Amino acid sequence: MNEIKRGTVEMTAAMLISGTIGWFVLMSGQPVTGVVFWRCLIGALTLLVICAAMGLLRPGILSLRTFAIAVGGGIAIVLNWLLLFAAYSHASISIATTVYNTQPFMLLGLGALFLGEKITLTKLFWLGLAFAGMIIIVEGKSAQTGAASSYLIGILLSLSAAFFYALAAIAAKWLKGTPPHLIALIQVSTGILMLAPFTDFSVLPQSAGGWSILATMGIVHTGLMYVLLYGAIQKLPTHLTGALSFIYPIAAIVVDRFAFGHVLGVAQIVGAAVILLAAAGMNLGWTISLPRHKSGDLSKGTAE
Repeated sequence: MNEIKRGTVEMTAAMLISGTIGWFVLMSGQPVTGVVFWRCLIGALTLLVICAAMGLLRPGILSLRTFAIAVGGGIAIVLNWLLLFAAYSHASISIATTVYNTQPFMLLGLGALFLGEKITLTKLFWLGLAFAGMIIIVEGKSAQTGAASSYLIGILLSLSAAFFYALAAIAAKWLKGTPPHLIALIQVSTGILMLAPFTDFSVLPQSAGGWSILATMGIVHTGLMYVLLYGAIQKLPTHLTGALSFIYPIAAIVVDRFAFGHVLGVAQIVGAAVILLAAAGMNLGWTISLPRHKSGDLSKGTAE
């Protein structure tokens, strides 16, 4: 199997796994801080075994700067998990996941700020389209999602989660060349230290089923998923990584429909489609042709 095919399989598997995590979060019955803490702890144990088997724990493999950036990315990714998981109970898995997929636009702003990347007219078009989709979703709250205030809180939590994911993505760009398994280990280990003081250890699963849900989130949704995801990112071109990432929200919507019976309203479906279309245009580099004028060709400002 060549590198592109292997990366495609890894990315597809990672996105399908990600699409099911909302079900595990809600079925765990644990507070959000507890869910993320146990995910980090069990994930860290899993990744520790993987890194040891790969010989990634030897001294000198990381510089102090690389370690510090990985820790910063870990803080961002853990805050991302906390906010996204909290959003599920307010705005449903489907809506929270769709709104969360505005992350490419968060990354657009951060890339311009920290990496000097150019914001073109095409990128601004996709950003405006995503914003329009967001407005449609906010205005299209269905009766099934509960009170309007709770629904709006869920959307705001999802947007905040997307922002912190974008911060983690910026950190990952600075860590290019660092073994992805080691990055993930540092991130979840950071999460353990962050959340231990805030975790209520008196509220623990009372059954083997409850512990199996937490174990699955730690082993499969963290250890295995991040190994697959980071491995795929290093093998695939950016446009293919972006295209395959849309498996995640689609899988989440399907899971939400069949596991919890959540059906999106017409306006919510339209808004979700607009956001995903905008994110696709952004990720895949679709360009917008502008009309030519005698004074110059305005389309020269579009993105590649």
